[in-house]
Amino acid sequence: MNALSPIAAAFAILLAAGPAAAQGAAKPGPQPPAGQYYMDKAHTSVVFRVSHLGFSRYTAQFSRVDGKLQFDPANPTAMKVEATIDPTSLVLNAPPAGFLDSLMGKQWFDAAQFPQIAFRSTKVEPAGANAAKVSGDLTLHGVTKPVVLDVTYNGGYPPNSFDPGGARIGFSAHGTLKRSAFGIAYGIPAPGSTMGVSDDVEFAIETEFSSKPPAP
Repeated sequence: MNALSPIAAAFAILLAAGPAAAQGAAKPGPQPPAGQYYMDKAHTSVVFRVSHLGFSRYTAQFSRVDGKLQFDPANPTAMKVEATIDPTSLVLNAPPAGFLDSLMGKQWFDAAQFPQIAFRSTKVEPAGANAAKVSGDLTLHGVTKPVVLDVTYNGGYPPNSFDPGGARIGFSAHGTLKRSAFGIAYGIPAPGSTMGVSDDVEFAIETEFSSKPPAP
């Protein structure tokens, strides 16, 4: 069976890997200021994996992701992040003819009816130095459910002479979800079997944000 779980994030986003910050533990050197930050799409990836027949972790990613973050290193619990993913930007490794079209169809993403995956954070809980659990609402396949991201703040810097983009910050995030919770149950193995594509979806996000607004 050649099928793949229709999840990101996401991210994601989703995505959506933005708002974790240190629990009072700052990186050495000058720090980025609080304020509105915008996702650097060139330095963002949303990757997900599903078990395929129990033989491998099939891996894919989305190429069109966007988001913004309200950043406040002095008050991480007040941070907020929003992110969106275009499901039609799914990138596969050597897909068979017609496979991508099938994934965009009604049994999987149903991208014509649900053209966007979205994440909006609802809570940030510090979980150690430079780490946090970010709870939020993920909307996928027309269904909105809570998800939790484990996020690491990788550091950043304030505006400077060598980067015309302004202040910059970076994060890594990962999590899991069940695609059936979002109404995507096609191909899930029968109990006791691995013949299909797993309900569990693992996702990982790498992202950077800049204080400079994107060009119109």
